[in-house]
Amino acid sequence: MICLLFLFHCAAGVLSSSTQVATIYPQDPALSIGSSLTATCSVNPDHGVHAGSLYWTLNGKRLPSSTYSILSPTVISVTLPRLSGSRQRSGDNLVCHNSGGHVLAGSCIYVGMPPEKPVNLTCWSRNTKDLTCRWAPGGQGETFIKTKYTLKYKLRWYGREKECEDYSAGDPYTCYIPRDLALFTPYEIWVEASNQLGTATSDVIYLDILDVVTTDPPTDVTVSRVGDLEDQLTVRWGTPPALKDFLFQAKYQIRYRLEESSDWKVVHDVGNQTSCRLAGLQPGTVYFVQVRCNPVGILGSRKAGIWSDWSHPTAASTPHSERLLTGSCDSKVGQQNSTLRRDLKQFFGWLRKHAYGCSGMSIKLYDQWRVWLQKSHKTRNQVLQGDKS
Repeated sequence: MICLLFLFHCAAGVLSSSTQVATIYPQDPALSIGSSLTATCSVNPDHGVHAGSLYWTLNGKRLPSSTYSILSPTVISVTLPRLSGSRQRSGDNLVCHNSGGHVLAGSCIYVGMPPEKPVNLTCWSRNTKDLTCRWAPGGQGETFIKTKYTLKYKLRWYGREKECEDYSAGDPYTCYIPRDLALFTPYEIWVEASNQLGTATSDVIYLDILDVVTTDPPTDVTVSRVGDLEDQLTVRWGTPPALKDFLFQAKYQIRYRLEESSDWKVVHDVGNQTSCRLAGLQPGTVYFVQVRCNPVGILGSRKAGIWSDWSHPTAASTPHSERLLTGSCDSKVGQQNSTLRRDLKQFFGWLRKHAYGCSGMSIKLYDQWRVWLQKSHKTRNQVLQGDKS
């Protein structure tokens, strides 16, 4: 853009007639980093400008006269040794001025590196309707000059080559194909990188759309208490609506964290059920819960799907422990029950360890016993407080 601006000024303000005042050679060269460049500015002799009165600037900064050479009364040159990468992808501005500072001619210099082979090309389809592909530039990624990346694809055996057209503005290494994709037929997909110094092509990947399906996060995620049990929560969710008409076996994962923590604990073995009980939680604590889905075996595909994004966090709190809130003030009662409390503590630890996550074993009897135990504690505390009064 800046180079074009200089050239526009040259055309509009420097040329007083159809005859050009001066020309720079070479015009808009592309050079590798470390190269040297000698450029010349040739003034039209009809304008009576002597080459000795001219000077050069690069990106607006005047170049030292020691880099100039007067080749003739109308020709001056400048030598730029060991060039570094261009400061802007639109090219560096090399400009020839007269003694009054007016621009006589300009040239854009592109100094950089040819692209390397793009790597890590991966693609995924949301609900079999589209295809998104992402890759990384090869090597260090920086070429210092504008490099174009083109995602190309074709049906493996008989399709014609097509180019992806919808590139992400925020991520230049991502392209989106919104429609007209075939199922049950593999595609060949690759990326070509090109700039003024060369081209490079990624490895070709082969994929069937059904093998790279992901979906939307599970909907209607709810988290609720399990009666008065202070260390458990029940999570329920709905299957992804976009895949309701497809034959597939969903897999789910849950993750949860404390309200004041950023560390998530993941439950991996949920399977294809749409509810799960979390056990071994802290009483009187707020938890954030998320669920995600992996659509396995879409329309008979033998490959695992791709995990969806996590659902929006859903918050719920466990009940406060009655034993923590209403402790006994009778030291003798505490001493008499110390053995029982120790035994119960050991039992709780064992049960929490074996009931962690979404285990398939039945714990209905355990639930009933816990509810009874909490009620008995509450009743005993009320009796003790009544005796003291």
